[in-house]
This record gives sequence, structure tokens and C-alpha cells, in this order.
Amino acid sequence: MSGFLAGLCVAVLPVLALGVWIGRRTARAKSLAGLGTPVEHATFETLHTASLAAPPLRAGLTEETARKSARKLRSLLGTDALCLTDQRQVLVWDGDGAHHRSEIMERLAGPLETGRGEAFRLTCDSLDCSVRWAVVAPLTVDDRVHGALVACAPRESAVLVRAAGEVARWVSVQLELADLDQSRTRLIEAEIKALRAQISPHFIFNSLAVIASFVRTDPERARELLLEFADFTRYSFRRHGDFTTLAEELHAIDHYLALVRARFGDRLSVTLQIAPEVLPVTLPFLCLQPLVENAVKHGLEGKAVSPGKCHIQITAQDAGAEALVVIEDDGAGMDPGLLRRILAREVSPSGGIGLSNVDDRLRQVYGDDYGLVIETAPGAGMKITVRLPKYQPGVHPAGRLPRE
Repeated sequence: MSGFLAGLCVAVLPVLALGVWIGRRTARAKSLAGLGTPVEHATFETLHTASLAAPPLRAGLTEETARKSARKLRSLLGTDALCLTDQRQVLVWDGDGAHHRSEIMERLAGPLETGRGEAFRLTCDSLDCSVRWAVVAPLTVDDRVHGALVACAPRESAVLVRAAGEVARWVSVQLELADLDQSRTRLIEAEIKALRAQISPHFIFNSLAVIASFVRTDPERARELLLEFADFTRYSFRRHGDFTTLAEELHAIDHYLALVRARFGDRLSVTLQIAPEVLPVTLPFLCLQPLVENAVKHGLEGKAVSPGKCHIQITAQDAGAEALVVIEDDGAGMDPGLLRRILAREVSPSGGIGLSNVDDRLRQVYGDDYGLVIETAPGAGMKITVRLPKYQPGVHPAGRLPRE
């Protein structure tokens, strides 16, 4: 989150400076009808216009996003025309002089290669054309030039050169934030795919083996378990949305536990204490089920040498602005040092199914304050606590990843 705040400051400061500059250039002694000084009024108008241009740019640089933001960017600069380009073509032209598109692209070869802005005179035979000069400001992300902002005006202006550079830097920050959003989306989608792949091999094999064992001795029981298996796998491998509700996740866990009980019988007992008011809370998809599977792994499979019974307790309670979910087992436990290395991905998570995966996704969605809290020791079981904000901007059931 600190990185995002730093990026936000970088994004706002150039535009704020531009607004202050415009305000000082137009300042008069009297206030504008109670709206503050001319400087304050101009700053507000600049920031408001920038806020309207930002959302499209947060989706990247395309013809559609350029079209939606160009009018606002031209308003920021107060020019007769403005165009946005990528490396190959003019994405949008707003204002007069659209017949200069080809000339602009021919002259952009140097700035797009070097990343340095420049100003040049436009050649035009039309007496009605109001644009005679173009100011090019490259749009760069991670030292790579993605395109250019080109402001066109009737005459050469050093002030326009500086202002276009400031706006281009602000646009570049929006594009960089868009890149970060897309990278985070790809990362979490990869995490979910990895988690599905991790769950499927051993769980599917064991579940089908249990169902097969009932086919001849108890066909009705086999049918019930097959339906439980179908419902669980349908949920686990669904392809829509990165988020679900606590109710849906617990429902999937119930299907999972039905299959586990069929395998282990009375060796496994489970207690659930769920406050109804937290059932609608939204959380990352496949966030709790791996933790329950981890409890089974340590509670039962970890006792394979000397089989015993295991009790797992799942509680979900209201904690004001948050929901508090606790998954606790009385199984084999784990060395805290090994657990830290698993969460840091320094060692393979064998025996720690999905812990690092879930911890990473919680931190990515809610911030570092919302990682897993795990209490454990060898022979002392394991207690995992998950805090879930009841409201987080952009987080809703079946929704995609949030955009700050």
C-alpha cells in the first residue's frame, strides 16, 4: 500500500503544480463569487479535470481510453488540438487540424526512439487551419516509450512545452499504475491456478477412491458422495470472478469435509460456529478451503504413523468493521521457524497446503495488515486467524480484482 500511496503522490503533484501555475497566471485581487481566490479556483478546476481524465487511462493506452481522456487533457493545456499516439499510429485527435495526423507520425520517429520531447513547426497550406506548431511529450513507463502526447497551437510557446511535459508525466504515471494493476491481476490469477493444480491431484484421487469403495457395498452413499464431489469441484474450478462470499466458501468447505469424513470416518470431528451476520462478507475465492485442507493434513494425515482422532473447529464471528474467521486443529502442529520459511516461499510448502498462497492473496487485496496470523508448535496443533474487512472498495462477489 505504501507503494500505491507514493505512486498517487507522484500522479497528483505535477497536475497540482500545473493548476497553481494557471491560477497565478490568472490571479486577481478579488475572489470569484465566494469560490476562493483565483489560484484556488484554477487549482480546483485543474484537479477536477485531471480526475475525470484519469479513470480511462488506468485501463492502459488504447484507442478507446485515448478517446475518453483526450478532451479532458486538451482542456488541461488549453490548446487548439491534442492527440495521443502509440508507437505506430495516432489513437485519437481532439480539436482542429486533424489533417496533420500523417505529418505528426512522421515527425515522431525521433522522440519515440529517444524518449525526449521536442517542438516543431507544422507545414500546412490551409489558411483556415489554426495549428502551426506541435509540442511532443513522450509517454514512458519503466523507461520504455509507449507513445506520445502531442499538443498543437497557433504559435511556438515555451510555456506550452513545459505544461505539455508535466501533463505527459502525469499520463505516464496513470499508465504505470495500469501496468501494476494488470501485473497484480495476472499474479493472483496465476496463484489461483496454482492452488487449483495443487488441490486437484491428491484430493481428486482420494475422493474417487473413497466413492469407488462404496459403489458395491452402499450405492446410495456412493451417489451422495459423488454429488458432493461434483459440487465441490464445480466451485473450485469455476472461471468467473476473483471473489466470493463467506457463505459460498463455507458451503464448498462443507462438501469438502463430507468427502474427508467418508475417508477417515469417526477419526475426524468438526465443529462450526458461524455468526449469520458475517455470511455475506466478501473474500478472495478459494481463500478458506485451503486452510481447512491444511488442518486435515496436519490433524489426520500427519498422524499416519500412530493414527488417532482429530478435531477441527471453524468459527466466524462479527468483529465490528471486520469478520474474524478462525480455523483450529489439534493435530501435529509445525515448527514456527519452518512455518515462517514456508510463508516466505523459501522452502516447498509440503505439508502446508496453500498457506503461502492464501497469505499472499490476502495481503495483495487488503494490504499487509491482513495476512494470516498463525499460532503453532510441534505437537500443539495449529490455529489460523483470518481478518476480513466487511467493505473494501472494488471487492464484491464474482468481481474482478480491485482498482485503486
